Order: sequence, then structure tokens, then C-alpha cells
Amino acid sequence: MELRLLVTFEKVATVLSFTQAAAELKYAQSSVTSQVRALESSLGVELFDRLGSRIRLTEAGERLLPYARQIIELSEEARAAVVGAEEPAGSLVVGTMESLTSYRLPPLLELFHHRYPKVRLSLRTTIGDGTREALRQGTFDVGFLMEPETEHAGLESKVLTPEPLVLVAAPGHPLAGRAPGMKTEDLVEVQLVGTEPGCPYRDLFESELAHLTGQAPPFMEFGTIEATKRGVAGGLGVALLPRMAVGAELASGALAELAWQPPFQLYTQVAWRAGKRLPRHLTLFIEAAVRLVQEQTASGS
Repeated sequence: MELRLLVTFEKVATVLSFTQAAAELKYAQSSVTSQVRALESSLGVELFDRLGSRIRLTEAGERLLPYARQIIELSEEARAAVVGAEEPAGSLVVGTMESLTSYRLPPLLELFHHRYPKVRLSLRTTIGDGTREALRQGTFDVGFLMEPETEHAGLESKVLTPEPLVLVAAPGHPLAGRAPGMKTEDLVEVQLVGTEPGCPYRDLFESELAHLTGQAPPFMEFGTIEATKRGVAGGLGVALLPRMAVGAELASGALAELAWQPPFQLYTQVAWRAGKRLPRHLTLFIEAAVRLVQEQTASGS
């Protein structure tokens, strides 16, 4: 099996799209298709089921995928050992979530883009369970989590920082002027605004309220944090969000912080598959993530 065929197969298996794989590999789509066909021919099996415009791995493809990733990792490690430490190269598929991508990761991504131009980063936006499962299966090389737990089965992780949460409302909201000491009971009848279910702070907030009422509270749901902030600023309700995401709005007065302290704590973490052989460029990425987030935290951003 040729390495280039395995690289192409792994990319198609990761994104489940010949078109997207061709764009990321900078090939013509016909080249990606022919390379996958060549690999299938050499193995005597079909690796993908073609379902109209969609594809999925066959059982043979599922069995081949972890071996392909191991071979690619070993190849990149061997190249780094031969070429030397001056020029890290390779690809990293990074699982993350919207809030971290927007407010924690830009300095890290900028650093790698300029300092390590031969390291190709591909970000995959997902949350919690999806990120952990993708790391265990090897779909993601590394992932960023925001969770109350700091140990995860089948994964190794490092805590980057506790992630403060803040309950916010429009400045004119009836609760905006309340004195400290607001209780969860005070929020039972309040209109809630939030991101989609599965977001860790949304789910924990919902659980706290459901514990009091015996049923899940209704949320006015928005697809993104930015849309959620606009809804809150427009007086549609209150939202629990990471402080890092609302710092500018709190400083400008566009949003007001409510005097409620969440009875839970989230931690931003970087994680990877337990027992995974870490190539040099992945080790550098993890080290840089730890350093840059610690610098952000120390500066108060």
C-alpha cells in the first residue's frame, strides 16, 4: 500500500466527502477518487459505500482506518527524525467548540500559522461527547474540551484553565439591578436564552433549574454565542455564557452581569487519545496551547 493512497483514504474517511478531501489535500477531485479506487483495487475490497451524494465507510474501511492513521503518524515521525527539529511538519485535526475557537484559540492558531507553516491545521467544531469519541477513534488528533470533569476514559488531558461563567442580561432587565445573593429560585420564572443542547454550560444550567421544578426549563435557542449575545442585549432574556465571551460587552455596558454564582465549575482542557504516539508537531501544539492559555489567564483576558 502506497503512503499517498493511505493519506488520501484517511482524509476522505475523516471528512466523509471526496470534494472536501480534495480541497484540503489540494488535489483535483478526480485524483482523490482515482487514488481511493486504486487502494480499493490493491486490497480487493470496497472501502466506502456510495449513497448518492453521501458516502460512508464500509466494514473494511472501518478496519483499515486506525491502521492508516498509525502508518501516517509513523511516517511523519520518521520524517521529523530524519529532517531534524528545525522544521516541524504534518497535519493535525483539531476538535473544538465554538466558544473556544472564537475566544481562546486565535493566538494559538496564529502562532502555528506563522511559526510552523508546514503544520496543516484542520478545525472540526463539535462538543463534549462528540469530541471525546472522535479522539478515542482517532478521527481527531487533539481536542479542546470545556467540562466539569477533568478525567476522561481512554484519553489523556491537561487542564488549561478554570473557565468562569457569568449570567448576563440587558442593562434594563428587572434583575440587572438586584443586589448580590441572587438564588437559583429567582430564575425559575425568567425567560432563558441559550445555545443548542449539548453545550456544557447550557446543560448544567438547565439541570440546576430542572432540579427545582422537576422539568426542563424552556430556552429560546440561538445557534451561536454571537446570536445569543445579541438576543440578550435586545431584551429577550438572560443567558449563562463564558466570561471570556462577554468581556467586551460587559465593559461597554451592552450587557449587564447578574448577581448569581453558578454552583458548578467548568475547566478548559486539551486532550488526546491515551497511548497515542505524539509526533513532534502535536507535542509542540499541546505545549503552545498550555502556555498561551496560561498567559491569557494571567493577563485577565
